Amino acid sequence: MRKVLVLIVLQWVVISSFAQVGFTQEGVASVYPEKFEGRTTASGESYGFRKATCAHLTIPFGSLVKVTNLSNNVSVVVRVNDRGPFVPDRILDISRSAAEKLGFASTGTAKVKIEVIEGSSQTQVNTQAQTTNSQTTNVQTTPPVVTNTTEVKQDPQAENELYELKVNLIKPKGFAIQIGSYKEMVNMLRIANDLKISLKKDIQVQVVTVNNEKIYRLFVGNFVSRKEAESFKGKAVKLYPNCFIVELK
Repeated sequence: MRKVLVLIVLQWVVISSFAQVGFTQEGVASVYPEKFEGRTTASGESYGFRKATCAHLTIPFGSLVKVTNLSNNVSVVVRVNDRGPFVPDRILDISRSAAEKLGFASTGTAKVKIEVIEGSSQTQVNTQAQTTNSQTTNVQTTPPVVTNTTEVKQDPQAENELYELKVNLIKPKGFAIQIGSYKEMVNMLRIANDLKISLKKDIQVQVVTVNNEKIYRLFVGNFVSRKEAESFKGKAVKLYPNCFIVELK
């Protein structure tokens, strides 16, 4: 296994407002825990359980997503305002009110299908969850379907993202907060930009080769001691609840 640690400074990002209308994905959705009520999301908004909102790893903020519970064919429309989930085999975190409409608030998770129905530059969604039946909804799509995966592979023709970076190869040392691991570089860059905005710390990326496959581990901060890292983790965990401390070596 070979490791390379790269320090990335994200100066600014231009992201297209096109949200790939028609993009679909199937996987497991989970409900935001009650402890997140009032906390700031990655977009800067406060989470509220009454709002029809969700977290996704890559769909642009402001996009409207139709979520269908595959066990009962009930659907709601939610707006993306957060990043996540950072749990394997899950594709969406959803507000409690929307989960109640879908019928899985009590169980916490459900197998769902998601579909982008409106881009981030278009009209905003009503903050109350809207219930429909998937058998009566007529949305014209030509979707590239992705199933049972947390890595979203999108059509390169539809992307229009420009990142300006300063990259330095550094020697691993000290401690950092690991946010996640990614196979797709574009997913890592999107989360890195959100981290820069929300946590205002240097971003580090460790490139690991495992079985001839590149994995990008995303770290925030560069702390001399574990105690210093623990102190900062108290802030980071509010936005990225599955983050953890690593010793860089």
